[in-house]
Amino acid sequence: MSLELNINAEIKAAMLGKKEADLRALRAIKAAILVAKTAEGASGELTEADESKLLQKLAKQRKDSLEIFRAQNREDLAVKEEEELVVIERFLPKQMDEAELRTAITDIIAATGASSPADMGKVMGVATKQLAGKADGKAISALVKELLTK
Repeated sequence: MSLELNINAEIKAAMLGKKEADLRALRAIKAAILVAKTAEGASGELTEADESKLLQKLAKQRKDSLEIFRAQNREDLAVKEEEELVVIERFLPKQMDEAELRTAITDIIAATGASSPADMGKVMGVATKQLAGKADGKAISALVKELLTK
C-alpha cells in the first residue's frame, strides 16, 4: 500500500477516534505529499525513496522545532511537536542504533581506505547513500568525524 493511501486510511481512523495529535501530524504528511506530487518537474507519483525522504524531512523539522521550543521554555509547543514526531516516525523505516551505525561506518571507512579527517567527504558521500533512511545525517557525520580522528 502506498504511503498516501496508508495516510488517508490513518486520517479516517484518527477522525473516528478523535485523536487530535495524530490528525495534525497525518494532515501535515498528506499536505507534504500533495506538494511533492504537484511540484514543478514532478511526475505526479512518489517513489518509495521520495516518500522516505519526505518523512525524514518532516521528522527533522519536528526535532529542530522541539529543540528550539525546549530551549525557549515553551513546553506547550514542544509537546505538540513531540506528539507529531511520534506519529511521523511510525511511517519511517526502523532507524539503526548506535552499535549498528558504528559497525556500518567502520566498514565504509575500511572500504574507502579513509585514514584521516581529510577523507571525511569521501566517507560521508558513501555513508549518506548507503544509510539513507536508516540513520540521521547528524549522527552519521558525528560518528564519521569521531572514527576518523582516532
